[in-house]
Amino acid sequence: MRIKKTIGKIHLWLGLASGLVVLFLGITGCILAFQREIESVSKPYQYVTPHNDAYIAPSRMYAIANAQLPGKLAHSVTYGGKDKAVVVTFYHDEPEYYYLVYLDPYSGQVLKVKNMDDDFFRIVVNGHFYLWLPPDIGKPIVASATLVFVVMMITGIVLWWPKNKAARKQRFSVKWSAKWRRVNYDMHNVLGFYMSWVAIFIAITGLVWGFQWVSISIYWVASGGKQAVAFYEPVSKKNNMAAAGEEPAVDRIWKKMNAEHATAETIEVHFPQSDTGAIEAAMNPDASTYWKTDYRYFDQYSLQEVEVTHAYGRLHNTTVADKIARMNYDIHVGAVWGLAGKVLAFFASLLAASLPVTGFMIWWGRRSKKVAGKPKVSIA
Repeated sequence: MRIKKTIGKIHLWLGLASGLVVLFLGITGCILAFQREIESVSKPYQYVTPHNDAYIAPSRMYAIANAQLPGKLAHSVTYGGKDKAVVVTFYHDEPEYYYLVYLDPYSGQVLKVKNMDDDFFRIVVNGHFYLWLPPDIGKPIVASATLVFVVMMITGIVLWWPKNKAARKQRFSVKWSAKWRRVNYDMHNVLGFYMSWVAIFIAITGLVWGFQWVSISIYWVASGGKQAVAFYEPVSKKNNMAAAGEEPAVDRIWKKMNAEHATAETIEVHFPQSDTGAIEAAMNPDASTYWKTDYRYFDQYSLQEVEVTHAYGRLHNTTVADKIARMNYDIHVGAVWGLAGKVLAFFASLLAASLPVTGFMIWWGRRSKKVAGKPKVSIA
């Protein structure tokens, strides 16, 4: 009994300490679960009227987009389906900027120049990951609150678990006909129990970003005791000069990717950022997720493929541990299980957001009851 009382105290004080952050993460998590679906109806400029005409090559799209943002350089061009606009991405750390330019793939017409600093979902993501604070401040706060939430889920299940068979039926259902305090109590405990089995995966994937030791530990377990190979950019050899007058190397790689991956839902090519950089090409057979993407790298002079040993190469070359690492974001938002997974992630995030509220109401109700029950002391 003393152990359970101690667990109850831990559960209470951790809940009070992390409640506001967990509430915020749950609400923003609900929004992010359906980001793609919301954007599909809120961003009409990402669609075009399909044609049978050939797409304009990446080098031309690159030139058109760069003319829209003088002083900035595009680093990738992404092609989607026949009814999708081409997206040219501008992203740089120093100086910092992030823009997307949407273009008609058939005519090259500029449909939209989007400053991502003003994008609703980017704002939500920055709040979800950093609380809109500098990353070195916001990231550990979010990660710590998430870790506390994992401990609370575990201690909550220990506190909730029925002592005997007679109590189990009541513990697995909400007594909606009872007074609001009892309904609130049941919602906190019963719905919290059901939610925990999904929320634990959401929380752990969040911890992978928040704490390096979590990421290293999960990879170590999944790989049977190995360490992940750190991401690195392959290089091009400048002595492998291509013949003058040929079409741009990026266009040739793009055509190669189209020929080899005719059923791909997206094909993306990255322009080398230096004279020794490689051309990156990415093919995704399922645009609703990220983890299945094939990442390939080519010498910008010889166009020979350069193999990599980290997780972000060809999918069929990756290990189980690499695949789990790739899946992290898709698991976090439920996309890895399709629409059903997103629905589960949405309701798990919603219930997670409700737990600090219902828990606080339980604590406040008990506190008020204790205060009200104290005998009055006469000062006469």
